[in-house]
Amino acid sequence: MEKLGIAITGSGSAVPKNTLTNEAMTQLVETSDEWIATRTGIRQRRLALPSESLSMLATTAASQAIASAGIKATDLDLILLATSTPDDLFGTACQIQAQLGATKAVAFDLTAACSGFVFGLVTASQYIKTGVYQNVLLIGADILSRWVDWEDRRTCVLFGDGAGAVVLQGNQSDRLLGFSLKSDGTQNHYLNLAYAPSAQELLSDVNITKGHYQPITMNGKEVYRFAVQKVPEIIDKALFQANLTVDQIDWLILHQANQRIIDSVAQRLNIPENKVISNLANYGNTSAASIPLALDEAVRQGKIKQNDIIATSGFGAGLTWGAAIFQWGR
Repeated sequence: MEKLGIAITGSGSAVPKNTLTNEAMTQLVETSDEWIATRTGIRQRRLALPSESLSMLATTAASQAIASAGIKATDLDLILLATSTPDDLFGTACQIQAQLGATKAVAFDLTAACSGFVFGLVTASQYIKTGVYQNVLLIGADILSRWVDWEDRRTCVLFGDGAGAVVLQGNQSDRLLGFSLKSDGTQNHYLNLAYAPSAQELLSDVNITKGHYQPITMNGKEVYRFAVQKVPEIIDKALFQANLTVDQIDWLILHQANQRIIDSVAQRLNIPENKVISNLANYGNTSAASIPLALDEAVRQGKIKQNDIIATSGFGAGLTWGAAIFQWGR
């Protein structure tokens, strides 16, 4: 019998050892632990050393997820890497494929910023549901510390580095219960890591531009407003598609951007605090890594158990946002 449903059967995560506390941030910019913590909920973040690469973090997280799922790297058919900060602008998924020894798997990057994991989850599921692939590795990983202006206190206090991964497998019953994805490019200017060209004359009549990128820029007020309005709406849409009500959710795992956003969304949905998973106090905003990092931590702590129903939502640059409702385990 064909298995055209999906199950999320394993998880893993990895963060750099290097920690930067709010107290240490005061040596870089004019701020304080109280200022950062009350506005964001962040207490510290992990930063990749110059010797640490995205592929190293992603491979560590992926290896854990593969072991957790009880399969081998050679069983993988597809590797999807959700990232905005590849080691190589042409893509990093293939490097991870080689490091894992996943010789059978096709591999490519997917970019949807902080929504990347949710977009990747839906993308990966389509390959399985159409019967094309059976075992898919989805990784969310980012090293945003390399793209932050460390003199801009509005952004440098927010971001950390990390990776999280899950294995999706074909299943008799479909554990992805509902989803909804959205994009609005008219609001792109509120959060971006923009191309910053410099003119270069090759010949007297031939001019080109030399490519660089400027650091992350963000209008925090507008992004906050966008998130608290759109995220509850899209979770409602995903729940409707899943034919579920809010009180049937066991856990809410939002993109770990700001504790005030997480609290506001939970309140609007009437989800009690004891069902909300949050770890951004320890890691900051790790972009595409934040949801799988929080998921894996909760699984390993024994919070999330077999058959628990999880509502998750990612939101961020693009602007993009999406939600997925899934049941943990086989």
